[in-house]
Amino acid sequence: MNKTTISKVGHFVGQEVKIGAWLANKRSSGKIAFFQLRDGTGFIQGVVVKAEVGEEIFLKAKNITQESSLYVTGVVREDERAPSGYELTVTNVEVIHEAIDYPITPKEHGTEFLMDHRHLWLRSKKQHANMKVRNEIIRATYEFFNKEGFVKVDPPILTGSAPEGTTELFATKYFDEDAYLSQSGQLYMEATAMALGKVFSFGPTFRAEKSKTRRHLIEFWMIEPEMAFYEFEDNLKVQEEYVSYVVQSVLKNCSIELKALGRNTSKLENIVAPFPRISYDDAIKLLHEKGFDDIEWGDDFGAPHETAIAETYDKPVFITHYPTSLKPFYMQPDPINDKVVLCADMIAPEGYGEIIGGSERIHDYELLAKRMKEHDLDLDAYKWYAELRKYGSVPHSGFGLGLERTVAWICGVEHVRETIPFPRLLNRLYP
Repeated sequence: MNKTTISKVGHFVGQEVKIGAWLANKRSSGKIAFFQLRDGTGFIQGVVVKAEVGEEIFLKAKNITQESSLYVTGVVREDERAPSGYELTVTNVEVIHEAIDYPITPKEHGTEFLMDHRHLWLRSKKQHANMKVRNEIIRATYEFFNKEGFVKVDPPILTGSAPEGTTELFATKYFDEDAYLSQSGQLYMEATAMALGKVFSFGPTFRAEKSKTRRHLIEFWMIEPEMAFYEFEDNLKVQEEYVSYVVQSVLKNCSIELKALGRNTSKLENIVAPFPRISYDDAIKLLHEKGFDDIEWGDDFGAPHETAIAETYDKPVFITHYPTSLKPFYMQPDPINDKVVLCADMIAPEGYGEIIGGSERIHDYELLAKRMKEHDLDLDAYKWYAELRKYGSVPHSGFGLGLERTVAWICGVEHVRETIPFPRLLNRLYP
């Protein structure tokens, strides 16, 4: 007997296999039952025919409840209609544990109900697909940066200061001093780039932002590369190549999941570098042409503005050279116009908003000190960061990609709460 998983049944066509699975759903008539089985690696249909298995096994199969755990034995058959291309002709069923009154039934449930049962909702086909795509993005991220010669570095989660000088931080006591949950690993990544050249981090970040939009989470994951000797244009090239690589990897390796999500993959197939660019100045003009008369030079863009700009393109678009007043203290001024900085936000198509923020970093000590004073930052708290500009400073750049927004865009999911296993929202810390 071959014991295998649903994802590997294609190796055993015409053979009998044994699979540990859960019963996601079933339907039956007088003489045949159809199982929708899942085992974590995928979904497959199992067909139980009374005339082939006998009265006892068929009766057992008809009475199995939703989400009961099973060992299912059966013969693997090719089936072009099935999402995976295979079906299981069941020969035996062993119940491991019977689930009673499973709360998420095959009917419509409200979002709050599903979020209260997130620990169970993850088992559904679409939520399973979201998590598999998320995993592929992470896998492709490591593959891309390793291939490009980056070193993975882990910045601290507990910090003594705010990387971007904001007040939207979660504070805690660190023995006899104040500490904060990290809102970005960037400053530490700059330090490691001065030691290792090209680095990237992947970890959780926390924003105490009282926002309820579909694009915001309180706890989310960021990919943050930093690169020594990389200037503004170099930085944009890495970003577009990275995003292209990730999207194409998902198309290649998650076709079943994208189909389960009903994703229009033709829109993703077009995501290949290079990406279009528009300056902040030209973006303001474009918005005026589109009827956004309320936006003025110096204003930040909201979700409707970003969506209107993105609709002009069929790929992600860089909005570059924002006003200095809108951006953090560490961004390098444009040498031609010091009212703007050498930065770019990458806006995803289809209304998903900003997925990347990046810039060339200030590498001159005096300028950085001046900027920190303008932002009323504690110079002592940032002494170590400023010292990077005193001992062999070089031009350097970096960016941060928000994982959950990227998953939402690639999957075509409306709200980021479905792109992380257990979302932390403004009014949700359970489960």
